[in-house]
Amino acid sequence: MKREDVKTKRSEGMHFETHVITNPANTNEWIVLFEKESGISYFLVNDNEEIESFGHLDDLIHELRYIGIKSAEVHL
Repeated sequence: MKREDVKTKRSEGMHFETHVITNPANTNEWIVLFEKESGISYFLVNDNEEIESFGHLDDLIHELRYIGIKSAEVHL
């Protein structure tokens, strides 16, 4: 799910759980997984539909705040 889609869906009242997990392709990076109540999951992706990864949790948290996410569960 792209950033703008997340912002739009949140403004429309859609609820989903946000999970921060280690990137399986590079365990030094973090990725974001959005899970809807219906069990459907989406990764945060860029404009090229590639999964966004973050080398630092601080950068990821800043990004989540920017798109309107107020809480997330971090999985170590």
